[in-house]
Amino acid sequence: MKVKRTSTPGGLVVELGRKDLGLLAQASGAPFTGAGLLRLRRILAPVDFSDCSKKALQYAAAFARQFGANLVLLYAVQVNMGGSEYGPFDLTSLEKELQQQSQRRLAELVDDDLRSQIPIETVVRTGHPVQEILGAARRLGVDLIIMSTHGYTGLKHILLGSITENVVRHAPCPVLVVREHEHEFVAN
Repeated sequence: MKVKRTSTPGGLVVELGRKDLGLLAQASGAPFTGAGLLRLRRILAPVDFSDCSKKALQYAAAFARQFGANLVLLYAVQVNMGGSEYGPFDLTSLEKELQQQSQRRLAELVDDDLRSQIPIETVVRTGHPVQEILGAARRLGVDLIIMSTHGYTGLKHILLGSITENVVRHAPCPVLVVREHEHEFVAN
């Protein structure tokens, strides 16, 4: 076994020889071929109900079907309310109503046919989407996040920011980003 530093701070590369592969196989109780085995148990698919996120949901469902994984759909309700010139308003009831509407919309996204093929859980959280996605990924122990990007550039990117970009930077697991216009590889 050889351990080498990489160009990134704190990064290491471990090179395994034939004897090392045998030790890994013996320790794990399964044959080790050198190629990593992908085991996906839980996939997180954040949605915002746009066509782009519905496309990412198709990818997430295909991955869940292929790997026998559970699929978690997440929508983050972000309430941005300033003061009102008409007096106070009940923010708690507004949040509750938005959560109920979001839960109904998530249920509409998942048809009975899909639900019969893979285990699906829907989650609605209130807060900033990036924090809610990252928090759910950690709490639920997801193995993969599959989400969309709208591909905004320029002023739109500056004003709206990129939720996807921030999730990719800080996620505790791999993130598959589905672009709005790309080569399709999911077969229906």
